[in-house]
Amino acid sequence: MEAMSVRNMKIRKSYLSVALVATLTTVLSFIIITACTDLAKAKLAFVHKDPPRPGVVAKIGNEEITEDTLVGEDKKLELFDLKKREYELKMEWLKDLVVKKLVGAEAAQAGISLDDFINKKIVGGDIKISDKEYKKFTVEKRIPDNQITPDVKERIYAYLKNIKKQDLINEYVTKLTKGKPVEVYFKKPKIEVAVEVGQAPVYGNSNAPITVIEFSDFQCPFCSRGAESVSQIKKKYGSQVRIAFRHFPLPMHQQARAVAEASMCVNEQGTEKFWKFHDIAFKGQDKLAKADLEKYAKEAGADPKKFVECFDAKKYASYVQKDIEYGEKIGVKSTPTFFVNGQLVSGALPIDSFSDIINEELEEQKARK
Repeated sequence: MEAMSVRNMKIRKSYLSVALVATLTTVLSFIIITACTDLAKAKLAFVHKDPPRPGVVAKIGNEEITEDTLVGEDKKLELFDLKKREYELKMEWLKDLVVKKLVGAEAAQAGISLDDFINKKIVGGDIKISDKEYKKFTVEKRIPDNQITPDVKERIYAYLKNIKKQDLINEYVTKLTKGKPVEVYFKKPKIEVAVEVGQAPVYGNSNAPITVIEFSDFQCPFCSRGAESVSQIKKKYGSQVRIAFRHFPLPMHQQARAVAEASMCVNEQGTEKFWKFHDIAFKGQDKLAKADLEKYAKEAGADPKKFVECFDAKKYASYVQKDIEYGEKIGVKSTPTFFVNGQLVSGALPIDSFSDIINEELEEQKARK
C-alpha cells in the first residue's frame, strides 16, 4: 500500500479530496444500479418542512425522529468522518486563499506574478533534496528497495521537493499572519463516543486525565506506525495518560487473530509483559508464525510453558471476538482507530495529531477546576 501511494505522489494532495472522490463514486455507482431495477420506479413520499422543535429531523407516522435516533451509535463515526473531511477541505481552500490574498498582495507590490514571487523570494530557486533525506523517507514509509524503480525514485524526489516548498510557504505566511491572524468562522467538528476500556490491557494510571483507547491489528503495517505514536505519547505525557489496547484483527490478515490471542496469553502473566510483547510483535510483523510468537513471549518475560498451554487451548479466542464485535458496534471500520477521551483519531497519524487533542483536553479540564 505504501509503494502504491508513492507512485501517485506527483503533487501533494490532501487525503480528503481522494476520499470525497471515492465517496462520490460509491454514491454514483449506487444510483446507476438502482436505475437499472424496478425499485427505481417506487418512490417514498417525502415532504421537507421546518422542524417542530430543535433536534427533530423527521416524523414517521406520529413518531418524531431525533438526530440521535436517525444516526445511531453505529453510524456516528461515519457521519463524523464526513464532517471532518468537509472541514479539512474548507481549511485547505482557506489556506490557498490566504496565500493568494496575502502573498499575492506582496507579489503585486513587487510587480511580479505570485508564482515568480514564491519561487524567487520565498523558495529562493531550485530546492535540493539530499540523499539522506531521501533515504529517511523511504525507511519511514517502509518502501522496499526492490520496489523503487527509476520512475518511482523520481516521483519521491518530486514529492519531497513539493513538501519542502510548502513548508517554506507556510513559514512565510506564518510570519505575515503573526500580528493579524486569519479569523475562521466555521468550527472544527468534534465527536465524543462513549468507549469502554473493558478488560483491555492498560498502560498508566487509572486516574489519568487522558484515556487513549486503541483498536488495532498486529499484522497491519499502519498499526505498527500507530504503535510508534503510542510510544511517543507515553514518553511525552507520562502519568497524564492511560492507554488501553483493544483488538480488531482484520479478515485479510490471516495471522492477526492468533497474535491477538497470544498477546492476551502474555497479558495473563502481567500487563507489563503484554506491552513488551506488543512492541516486539509490531517490530517483527514479517515473522508471526507460532514459533515466532513463542519467541516474542519469552523475550517479553512470559513463562514459555504457561504461554504455550494458554495459546494452544485458544483461551482468549472468544475474548478477541468480543473485542471485534464491540468495535463494530461503536462504528470502528479500520485500523488503527483511536479514541482520545472519546474523540476519534483515525489512522496512523503522527504524534502532533494526538497532541492537538490531548493538549486541548488538558486545557479544558484545567479551566473547569
